[in-house]
Amino acid sequence: MQAFRTAAAVVDGLGDDQLDLKIRTNTLKDLKGVGPKTAAVVVQAHKGEVPDYLATLEEAYAELVPMADDVAAFRAALRGDLHLHSDWSDGGSPIREMAEAAIALGHEYMALTDHSPRLTVVNGLTAERLERQLDVVAGLNEELAPFRILTGIECDITVDGSLDQSDELLGRLDVVVASVHSELRAPGGQMTARMLTAVANPHTDVLGHCTGRLVIGRRQRDGTQKPRPESQFDAEAVFGACVEFGTAVEINSRPERLDPPRRLLTLASELGCEFAIDTDAHAPGQLDWQVNGVERAIECGVPVERVINTWPADRLLTWRDGGRHTS
Repeated sequence: MQAFRTAAAVVDGLGDDQLDLKIRTNTLKDLKGVGPKTAAVVVQAHKGEVPDYLATLEEAYAELVPMADDVAAFRAALRGDLHLHSDWSDGGSPIREMAEAAIALGHEYMALTDHSPRLTVVNGLTAERLERQLDVVAGLNEELAPFRILTGIECDITVDGSLDQSDELLGRLDVVVASVHSELRAPGGQMTARMLTAVANPHTDVLGHCTGRLVIGRRQRDGTQKPRPESQFDAEAVFGACVEFGTAVEINSRPERLDPPRRLLTLASELGCEFAIDTDAHAPGQLDWQVNGVERAIECGVPVERVINTWPADRLLTWRDGGRHTS
């Protein structure tokens, strides 16, 4: 997606005559930021044709599978998505495009949760950049009303369990998703203590992708895709703390995560946890993935009334600000 965005920006900077010349002389790919694949797409799109690249993807992946009635009803109850990223961190699309995609899906709100500063590899937001993002979101909310972009962050849980952003800034946000991204293979006792500290933090609203697993590994430099095992922790203690402190457990809908696993999701439901069914989307089309989380919620006995993003935004924010943390 980034490659196509880069190529589009380069082509957009050309005049009509320049673009025609580049196409006639087969020199589009000589431009910095335009490769053979993107050049071929530009040529076909410029002719008014559907690019072969797009047609192949649609044939392979765009088949729509009808939802079962119970899945459709549960999905319809979701009013928003509380974990997604924009091009301010490691997402591929501007905030507005993510919001427009959410609106098209019928959402009433979304929480913008770009990464926190410690995760420099994914362009995590410094305090200064987060401050600027809050201003941008305020402007977009005026334009897109009644749809609402909730301010937020996916905050890294550090090794000692603290959150990777200042208390002052976290207190200004609508939604804080706290997630472990490092030292995932730490001993179970250490990971449990780390997560318990984060769950008890009064700023933590949602515990993100709690095991950190990848059922489909990310592509390595050697071309392999290695799954990542679950982090080890005392799930009963962590989920019990989520109940005690009013922290929702995320049902992460990304196909390569599907976190927590069914046995842990069932346990969390039995213990009385609240949940957020989120996509962790990094592109507009990924907002459709919420149905993955819905299916798992139904399989594991999660009551729809305990899913916090079935609530109206005002109720969600009252829950967030209403002293639900007991200590």
